[in-house]
Amino acid sequence: MSDKRTIGVPGATLVGIGGILGGGLLILAGTAFNAAGPAAILAFALNGLVAWLTAMTFAEISSVFPESGGAYTFAKKVLNVRAAFAVGWVTWFAYIVAAVLYALSAASFTVILLKGVLSGLDLEAPAWVGGRNLLLLLATAPTIYYAVGLVRHGPGGGKWVTIGKLVLFVLLVGAGTVALVRQPLSDIGDELTPFFSGGVSGIAMAMGVTFISLQGFEMVSAIAGEIKDPKKTIPRAIFLSLAISFAVYMPLFFLVATSGVDDGGHIMQIAEATPDTVVAVAATEYLGAAGYWVIVIAIILATLSALQANLLTASRIAFAMAQDHTLPSVMERTHPTRGTPIMAIYATTLATVAIVFMISDLAAAGAAAGLIFLFAFALTHLMAYLARKRQTRTIEGAYQTRWFPVIPIVGGGACAALGVFQAIVVPDAGGVLVIWLGLGVLLYFALFKGRAEIADASAEALDPQLSMLRGKSPLVLLPIANPKTARSMVEIANALAPSEFARVLLLAIVMRDKSGDPLARLSDAQDAVREALTASYAEGHAPEALLTAAADFWQEIRRIADEHRCESLLLGLPRVTDAAFEKALESLINDVDCDVALMRAPEDWRIGNAKRVLVPVAGKGDATELRARLLATLCREMPRELTFLTVLPTNADDELLADTVRTVSRMADMNIPTKPTVEVIRSDDPPATILAEAARFDLVILGVRQARTGKKQLGTINRRIVFDAPCAVMMLSRRAQNLMNLPISMPNLNVIPWPMRRTDDDAG
Repeated sequence: MSDKRTIGVPGATLVGIGGILGGGLLILAGTAFNAAGPAAILAFALNGLVAWLTAMTFAEISSVFPESGGAYTFAKKVLNVRAAFAVGWVTWFAYIVAAVLYALSAASFTVILLKGVLSGLDLEAPAWVGGRNLLLLLATAPTIYYAVGLVRHGPGGGKWVTIGKLVLFVLLVGAGTVALVRQPLSDIGDELTPFFSGGVSGIAMAMGVTFISLQGFEMVSAIAGEIKDPKKTIPRAIFLSLAISFAVYMPLFFLVATSGVDDGGHIMQIAEATPDTVVAVAATEYLGAAGYWVIVIAIILATLSALQANLLTASRIAFAMAQDHTLPSVMERTHPTRGTPIMAIYATTLATVAIVFMISDLAAAGAAAGLIFLFAFALTHLMAYLARKRQTRTIEGAYQTRWFPVIPIVGGGACAALGVFQAIVVPDAGGVLVIWLGLGVLLYFALFKGRAEIADASAEALDPQLSMLRGKSPLVLLPIANPKTARSMVEIANALAPSEFARVLLLAIVMRDKSGDPLARLSDAQDAVREALTASYAEGHAPEALLTAAADFWQEIRRIADEHRCESLLLGLPRVTDAAFEKALESLINDVDCDVALMRAPEDWRIGNAKRVLVPVAGKGDATELRARLLATLCREMPRELTFLTVLPTNADDELLADTVRTVSRMADMNIPTKPTVEVIRSDDPPATILAEAARFDLVILGVRQARTGKKQLGTINRRIVFDAPCAVMMLSRRAQNLMNLPISMPNLNVIPWPMRRTDDDAG
């Protein structure tokens, strides 16, 4: 999509109005009056209050995160990529279903209008006029028309239809008001008596039915990435669209129950007799026979405008998800000159048309869409609350909701209650939602999980504020033993830790044994910590320090890491190891509940000098997210040259070569500023080839191998590369986690130089 923000207050407001004034109230009014009687007016007013509270929340969080995607973007910022996918997946579906409902409604009322025109001309309507084929054609044609308009003109298409229906609604309200003024006041009282004919339960049912008619103002947040001066424009457009729509809907609702009722009649009688055409019958009362057709035309214009608004919003959600790899990357493709997300628009349109042809239960699908919107609104209230609480500073110029946290708590609770009520009243709606969400979960773990979570890990590393917004405060454990390597190791920790949000814990362990001088060991530990603290404070960092005594070094590392809930651990490898050392190391990697990185580097090596990074890959591995987070963190500080390398056997055919290139290219696509280079080399000796290539680089990053038993092992190839490479080498191991655990937060790695068998040549 084009980076230019082209939509101002009028355009954004029309998008919101187009979504709200969708004709839903004209169709649902009969059901509401049938449930609550005249008190449906009060129910709609209460819905207006809930909608306004929700609009305040959307205005705040959208001005803080002015990016396209709506609730999906909010979930991505405040929760995690998996929650964001679930929110985006179901809201994309909800807008598509809403588009289907509006397309079919427009088609149905167009057929009614066509029959009326033929009847007025004293012509008999042919059989095909009321057939399904014409209905499908009338639903599909405007859908495709608006899709083409969205590709060619962006959000600007369809604004005249929105303006036209708004004018028509205003004229309708004006005519009803004139009729109301001419009535005696006593008649108005009689028409509204008994007012609470449906009781409290009737009001609740009327609220649940009609709340969806106020949905649409949140569409402004879905196109936030295209709005000029978003911090000011978005709140204004949200409030204006809701206020204008409510100022039209509320009087109309009142007029239907008063001016639209004949002498001695009552709105409940009309609602029981003709629930789907209550507004049309009411208009006939004060506009004559022409009033019916005015309402029909108003519904057609309203549903067409809402169709365009829902296609627009759904396509922007799909585009935002594709950019994060939670939908196929092909949907990222934009028009070469106009910048509109053509593939997202085409995919949304295709899904809409397909559902138009396939759907059999419109009521359940429509109720499911309403249910999704209500829960999405409730979740947005929660995310706005969390974002405000977790922000360390106020975003200058962003809208802030007053009476915090009352607004998100009351508004979120009301939306959640209405959603639960909707699920109870229309259980099929909950079934549709569960089926679609279940399908999304299967697709996510089968197709999107790997790339999506790699991109999310990169995003966390590039923007450390994400960790703060998601409620994380990563702790970097940095055991220090050798004063000679302390400065180098602490520089790595400081470079990898976003100091504003992460914490570094320096750990010195004094070994309790019978050999040697304990005071000398204590002095060495103090020297190491002093050197590390000096290096940290010189760089403007303020780590914490901890000195402990233990009989088992490895067990103490486990204890401190678990007790302090460390996010990550980087262990400095000595130049020489033995089988016992490696066994203890592998045991620690498998037991400790954090990410682990093993590092061997020359004593004078500095992370700031690692400008060329080699990443050998042999498959998916178990550290792809950790690797992406590390590489993105490195590139956050300065530009670096990244090369992904894989080695194939010399007898590998061209098909395997091409498939490998595609696989490695996907692994290298991490949404970071530096575009990695992909190299594939044919060789029957992978370690020798990697070592030869490593001579051109400053740092090699490997992944710890996971055996078939599930245990992580250093591996023969990795061991050879680690100890023979002419440059620094880092080996990564991701923490073990269950399938549904939240993604780990590791925008930083911890550094541990070994105190065991230390020599002056140790790397630390």
